[in-house]
Amino acid sequence: MNKALTIENSLMQQVFGEYDVNIKKISRTFDVDYVIRHDELILSGNESNVAKAERCIEGIMDTISNGAPVTEQAVNYIIGLTEAESQDRISDLGNDIICHTIQGKPIVAKTFGQKSYVEAIDKKMIVFGIGPAGTGKTYLAMAKAITAFKRNEVNRIILTRPAIEAGEKLGFLPGDMQSKVDPYLRPLYDALYEIMGSEQFLKNMEKGLIEVAPLAYMRGRTLDNAFIVLDEAQNTTPAQMKMFLTRIGFGSKAIITGDRSQKDLPKGTKSGLDNALTVLKNIDDIGICELTSKDVVRHPLVQKIVEAYDSYEKKNGRREARFETKSRRKLN
Repeated sequence: MNKALTIENSLMQQVFGEYDVNIKKISRTFDVDYVIRHDELILSGNESNVAKAERCIEGIMDTISNGAPVTEQAVNYIIGLTEAESQDRISDLGNDIICHTIQGKPIVAKTFGQKSYVEAIDKKMIVFGIGPAGTGKTYLAMAKAITAFKRNEVNRIILTRPAIEAGEKLGFLPGDMQSKVDPYLRPLYDALYEIMGSEQFLKNMEKGLIEVAPLAYMRGRTLDNAFIVLDEAQNTTPAQMKMFLTRIGFGSKAIITGDRSQKDLPKGTKSGLDNALTVLKNIDDIGICELTSKDVVRHPLVQKIVEAYDSYEKKNGRREARFETKSRRKLN
């Protein structure tokens, strides 16, 4: 089957990619041949495969129409949607801009998982954003917090995370209390600097309108009219999570983000995030959004790494389950 698609000359470079990298990837994935003639792209091959390749081209053109860059990650996401025969269309992502970075770069939801997450933040008072590294959980939460602050929907922003080393003991840290906890909160500072700018951030921080603090500082407080983001929630204990959730007051919104596969808690300690998801799953006013490797928006290699670890951990989990079953049988 042959299918001719008309593409404007001004869009060809974006659609096909540098050295035709995008169309070559689509051609290999769906086993179709292609010929470029003037403003036409002619696809040939199996009817079903040609239809899938056509949908990918349309998805790339929708990405351009939405004002988003046609990156390698974006093309991989479009191909993934097509392979999964998803009914979602890239045009449905829209071009709703959450806010702009200090350099003027628009921040938007780049996947349907991210779109659901952003919509949940708009609708719910408390939202859990769960997913692997690179899915934009914290970054989008920060963008929504800064947007709400600038629109005077909240009086202040409070960002917090548990101060736990990632698998290593750092020992004694010099300086005052702020100097000791700053290294743990650095990822939150980085996002604030990028979205708000260091000068604006420091001004608001001096006024007490933006607070970045370890989770331990939240005890005993009631947080009214605030946008609160708890990052790295997988490293909380059940008691810490309960303490945090019961701090939330009137006019506040709380976003809890975490990656359940990257816990740094002592062995045998239950995660407060896992516990909260079980305890609170039936409360309507609480949103739970699970992002997957398909929502990774960092370098495409990160998505492959996440998928490889997921596959390994599933196999390892099944192996351990079989070992435990055999051990019980021997004991009985």
